Amino acid sequence: MELIALLSKGEGTWAQVSGLIKFGEWDKVIILGDDFAKQFKHEKNFEFIKVGLNKNIRDLRDDFSKALKGKIAGTEVALSIASGDGKEHMALISALLNLPAGIRFAALTKDGVIDL
Repeated sequence: MELIALLSKGEGTWAQVSGLIKFGEWDKVIILGDDFAKQFKHEKNFEFIKVGLNKNIRDLRDDFSKALKGKIAGTEVALSIASGDGKEHMALISALLNLPAGIRFAALTKDGVIDL
């Protein structure tokens, strides 16, 4: 299963994404973010897709859709929206559902990676 993670604003949220990558068993990891998020580094491989996050919600959804089209092999993905705001979350969820792809929210807890 692919892990799709949004990297945006939010203190400590990049650590959540980093932990998900480190402790999860992923076929592929796709990180979506803006120019600032390009600074994200990890010892495991991931694909970074630059998206301008300052757009209106409809344009942001369309950009997410274009960026993710053809990149998901299965029928569902693990999704981390620990980083970002509501507009970004809604646009990304809408883009994934319209691909179509099912969503399992992934989180890193003291007990490890869990599905919500």
